[in-house]
Amino acid sequence: MSSTPLPDLDYARYARWLQRGAGKALALAVCDAAGLPCWTAPEHADLQPWLAQLKDDGFAWPCTGEGMQRIDAGAAVLLYVPVMHKGQIAGYVCVRDVAGVDAPFSWDALAEGLEDVAAAIGDECRLHGELDSMAGELSDRYEELHLVYAIDRQVQEMPTGEDLFGSLLESWAEHMNADVAAFIKPGEGLCVSATNLSKPIHNLDLVLVEMRGDLYRFAHSSRQPIVMNDKMDPRRAYIFTDMPFKILCCPVFQDKTVVAVLVLLNHEHKNDFSNSDRKLGEVLANHLSSLSRMHSMLAETSKFNQQMAAALIEAVEAKDPYTRGHSERVHHIAMEIGRALRLPPRELDNLFWGSLLHDVGKIGIPDAVLCKPGRLTRDEFTFIMVHPERSYEILRHIDRLQGAVPGARHHQEKYDGTGYPHGLAGNDIPYNARIIAVADTYDSITSSRAYRAGRSHEVAMAEIARVAGTQLDPGVIAAFEQVCRAEPAWIAGFGIQRDPAPASAEAA
Repeated sequence: MSSTPLPDLDYARYARWLQRGAGKALALAVCDAAGLPCWTAPEHADLQPWLAQLKDDGFAWPCTGEGMQRIDAGAAVLLYVPVMHKGQIAGYVCVRDVAGVDAPFSWDALAEGLEDVAAAIGDECRLHGELDSMAGELSDRYEELHLVYAIDRQVQEMPTGEDLFGSLLESWAEHMNADVAAFIKPGEGLCVSATNLSKPIHNLDLVLVEMRGDLYRFAHSSRQPIVMNDKMDPRRAYIFTDMPFKILCCPVFQDKTVVAVLVLLNHEHKNDFSNSDRKLGEVLANHLSSLSRMHSMLAETSKFNQQMAAALIEAVEAKDPYTRGHSERVHHIAMEIGRALRLPPRELDNLFWGSLLHDVGKIGIPDAVLCKPGRLTRDEFTFIMVHPERSYEILRHIDRLQGAVPGARHHQEKYDGTGYPHGLAGNDIPYNARIIAVADTYDSITSSRAYRAGRSHEVAMAEIARVAGTQLDPGVIAAFEQVCRAEPAWIAGFGIQRDPAPASAEAA
């Protein structure tokens, strides 16, 4: 017998239908596959305990042949027809009558009526099953769509430069209620994981090693999702040996080749990974494939951009050996100031490129001027003053650097409006240009030139403080001073001199 429960239907409707045919209220009942009453006619209150007694007495609802069955039960007779669902008995429609009393209408008509009712209930069971299946399928599709929408929204809202995979794995571990979510791409040496632990995993590093090793190789060969819930799963002989975690592993494809895996892992006390979880895992894996491809393209583009920038800087610094490393040092200092000022990610990106390429216009200055060891004449200094505009002319053609151009173009403006190339003052000077100006001034003072040696950090800071409000932005200077106090190691890293502390300070 099937254990499929009969749905909660309007059985009274079928009783009324039989009553119209019989001319009286029949002692009708509907029982489940085990013979227990699901519904009995309200007019016959004793019918339910009577049927229960029959079951207790060992009545097994035998069915011989097709159609209505008849069983004499003492002073009563039980007439019943099985309800069929998916080829199995799901229950019974039965009528109790008094033995030896003629039926109000022919037994054939009653049998036909009961068979019609049983068939109708069977049809309703099928429809309810189909509706339940559709509801479950719709629920799964809704969860998938919700997850896809959440992924897309998170990717769109993610700040530039943030750890894309790490952030997504954190949200997916939470969404899937997984202890660990990991993305493994051995070809690029990528292993990113996030935890949402229900209890500690003391050997997480070993677990990740196992994911990168045998689990990835097995998924790469099978090209199918792997679900291991049972700790006696025979595959544990060579995958996750002696690690009783529940595992869902979905291969990530690119051009029909498995290039990575998405792994969800749970402690053994948690629920098994279901078929629905597997489908969601495949959805995540498909999205990770697209994101991984995009990530690789962006990384390649970023690497190319940095190489091109390095080539431009090398071309400039090749003209003047004394300025070698200047652009990188200004870039480092400017980025530290930008972070201290809590610039938003897009502005930090603009500052990244603007500070790195701020002097690229010097490539157009004659060597005799750029490398002159003594004081410049007025005309020679005019050549120097041209370089911010040259930087602008070089960089303005690159769409990717449009946000970085103002920082490079205006880093020689002065806070009081006496700088060049446009004589901007105060807040009219782009913020990134004011940051680059402080970094550029510091490095110019502390770096050696053909005509003088580099000066100490303390001398540079004193000079910067002196020109606060005239040449440089006081707010940016305050942020730079904060950076110097918080992270003094970079000063030594650049080989910048430090004046000895006064004796009183040493004693203190």
